[in-house]
Amino acid sequence: MDAFWLSLVMIFLAELGDKSQLLALTLATCHSTRIVLWGIFCSTLGVHVLSSAGGLFVGELVPVDWLTFIAGISFIAYGFWTLRGDSIDEEGKACKPTIHPFWLVFTTFFLAELGDKTMLGTFTLATTNPFLPVWIGSTLGMVLSDALAIMAGKMLGKNLPEKVVKAGAGIVFFLFGAFNMYQGGSDLGFAVWAAALLLIAASGFFFLRKRPGQPA
Repeated sequence: MDAFWLSLVMIFLAELGDKSQLLALTLATCHSTRIVLWGIFCSTLGVHVLSSAGGLFVGELVPVDWLTFIAGISFIAYGFWTLRGDSIDEEGKACKPTIHPFWLVFTTFFLAELGDKTMLGTFTLATTNPFLPVWIGSTLGMVLSDALAIMAGKMLGKNLPEKVVKAGAGIVFFLFGAFNMYQGGSDLGFAVWAAALLLIAASGFFFLRKRPGQPA
């Protein structure tokens, strides 16, 4: 798949149920949807240029087969992360009229994306794909996902099939991750595969374990 479309689709899926998507929906109830999306776009350009550049640098140091194999493990972990979903705290639920909405959105999303799975996903994609298509594709994928959340939220309120959406996105990550592992790890030894499966099991336990205050 072309690097641009691959990045757009994968980051679009990674953003589903993410805390920054919930922030987009929350902020759009307080401010203009156009301003919110413009702020998201600009902040994502900034964050993803850093992650794409980092992935490009790593991609020049590590053999392609290893990168593909590790990327597969990462995508499966992102699948577990997507199934878990995110939430925002009380601070993220308040409108803050003392600052211009654009800068509020820009700052909020820039900080929210640092270390988030969409940033890490962009980093992973950039290790095995060209810099520019990954940067632009991942940015547009995130903006489109947030725009979808805002529109659907305004039309349907809280009647969104959140669990179904998360499950579908998670399955796509699992399939794509398994394919990458098979493609990159065909010549790797048993010990490497055993370690990878243990890491995947650990990530599944970490992301899907019951959290304090989570309903049964």
